[in-house]
Amino acid sequence: MTDSTPVSDIDLFDDAVLVDPYPSYTALRALGGVVRLPANDVYALTRYDVIRNALGDWESFSSAGAIGFNPMVNEALTGTSLSSDPPVHTRLRATLTANLSPRALRGLKDTIDAKADALVGKLVAEGSFEAIDALGRALPLEVVADLIGFTGHARDNMLRWGQAAMQVIGPMNRRTAESFPIAGELYAWCSEVTAGDLAPGSVGRGIFEAEARGDIPPNTAGHIIHQYLGAGVDTTIASIGNLVALFAAHPDQLALVREDPALVPAAFNEVLRYWAPLHAWGRRATRDVELDGVVIPAGAKVAILFGAGNRDERHYDDPDAFLVERNPVDHLSFGYGPHGCAGQGLARLEGHAVIKALARRVERLVVGAEVRVPSNTTRSIEELPVLEVIPA
Repeated sequence: MTDSTPVSDIDLFDDAVLVDPYPSYTALRALGGVVRLPANDVYALTRYDVIRNALGDWESFSSAGAIGFNPMVNEALTGTSLSSDPPVHTRLRATLTANLSPRALRGLKDTIDAKADALVGKLVAEGSFEAIDALGRALPLEVVADLIGFTGHARDNMLRWGQAAMQVIGPMNRRTAESFPIAGELYAWCSEVTAGDLAPGSVGRGIFEAEARGDIPPNTAGHIIHQYLGAGVDTTIASIGNLVALFAAHPDQLALVREDPALVPAAFNEVLRYWAPLHAWGRRATRDVELDGVVIPAGAKVAILFGAGNRDERHYDDPDAFLVERNPVDHLSFGYGPHGCAGQGLARLEGHAVIKALARRVERLVVGAEVRVPSNTTRSIEELPVLEVIPA
């Protein structure tokens, strides 16, 4: 019997693929929902239904010691909710999500809206600015720092620590090797941090209180705080940078939101669908499992390609068009199933706040060339000069 598994020579972590993966995603989807990539020693999941089914089946596709693409990061993440399966995952995640539930975040909405509106108002008044530093990074770093209670040294290093924590999830390439020492600073800080290092009344303090009550295992509070920074900041920065670039390129779509502010959540969903902030995420097959006519063998490494699934023409009409009225509530960028993004509520508050502020204050953004640099895990814009703002 011959193996009918589709095979491709695409390297997911090649510089050109990381900067613009969408042509490769199209080619992989055309081959099948599951494609073996010898260059990365993975089975890549490329189509919407295949990805969603795998994300929902944690018993067949395990996260334990498997989300990264090198053994060092998988070892470092052992014991975190990111890199565990139920029932351990369920217990660890409960503390993480308790502070990120819609009810818990409700009190933050007005504050985040006000921060975003003031920031956008200031930038519009200036008339030109660098969108990634001045907006994409500025808002999430301030919001998360205040939420978790980061002060001093930790607050100053949030950006470089968060970026490194995502880089090291890739294979052991140059980017990963250069980022490990920086990620190590974050790991070391999280292993030594105490409640007293975090601002009173912060979520970070609350996590230590949960540990003291026995709600989570001993010595896990620092791991949970690591996830707020490692998995949450860099992807939100990417999403806000992406939305600025997309609305600059599609002023007609920004006009639709300005005319109907109720479209704000739909617009952010479309930003996330159109440009997924995460490139690839790992799983491990726990058994021989058949998906889309392909048997993935037990023990095999699996790469989930969120961006490929989000552009699957089998699921979305005209998937390569950016249309805010589409409202793809089922996009894959926040994952799905037990490991669906714990911080998605906070990311939505921030994304919605920026879109509302832009739609209210801006008629059109005239931008220069966006600069993207290869990054193993997060696909984001590094620089986006706004040359002129035409106010609303």
